[in-house]
Amino acid sequence: MGRFNSTKVFNIVNVTLVTLISIIILAPVLNILASSFASSRCLAEGNFVFFPREWTIDNYKAVLKDNTIWRAYLISVLKTVIGVVTHVFFCSVVAYALSKRELKFRKLYTIMGVITLFFSGGMIPTYLLMKKIGLLNNFMVYIIPQLFSYYDVIILMNFFRQVPASLEESAQIDGGGVWTCFSKIVLPLSKPALATIALFNGVFQWNDFMTAKLYITDPGLYPVQMKLYDIIVQQQAATMNTIGTVVLETTSKGIQLSTIVITTVPILIIYPLLQKHFVSGMMLGAVKE
Repeated sequence: MGRFNSTKVFNIVNVTLVTLISIIILAPVLNILASSFASSRCLAEGNFVFFPREWTIDNYKAVLKDNTIWRAYLISVLKTVIGVVTHVFFCSVVAYALSKRELKFRKLYTIMGVITLFFSGGMIPTYLLMKKIGLLNNFMVYIIPQLFSYYDVIILMNFFRQVPASLEESAQIDGGGVWTCFSKIVLPLSKPALATIALFNGVFQWNDFMTAKLYITDPGLYPVQMKLYDIIVQQQAATMNTIGTVVLETTSKGIQLSTIVITTVPILIIYPLLQKHFVSGMMLGAVKE
């Protein structure tokens, strides 16, 4: 009976902690969402948390009235989708090769990969390299530099090693080659690892701001992050020029809050779709010894 009571208390404590953590996480999110719909007067007073006295969509109108933002959204979607697919594929191929102990010069390749985790060429040499190979003001600057990450290769390599060798041997007996084993057996059994890498890289690609800031000067190639940065800067300049003369319908703070919501919503929609793949143990029972 005492054991049952202690277990019940333990469960109550767990539920309480989870609830408190959820509230701590959700409270700032809800505050940003509510503030993005607040009028400039309410934002200036700042006397609310979740329910402003005056609601408005002027902040969103100020952001979305620029038609070029839809092109920026398209650029962000394209660079995220293409970047994720190519990154996952390239890293998977490299990881599959390195997962084979019989690969020649495997230790050398591993050392070269580990070096990239601690050292890089630096900002200026990287910029000169991008200029030399013609990636300045080029859409491929979002894709090619992000093709490879040895950190992701390590994750995939360790996961590939868990695939039973007998599965690949069975495919080879039936006439399957290396590519068949990789595409038909290893990749389908590695969905949790692939989904994790895809999610991390997708979030990075969507939120990436510095690539456009450093290598892109053509507004037609701006992603949504860079475009919204321009909108915020323009709104701040307009606020400074008009302050004290008229009552502004929007403020730079309201614009910033609305841009946070706009850029976060796609990630919030995609994440639950990939979350179901974060379940390991898909290979249990695949091979019967």
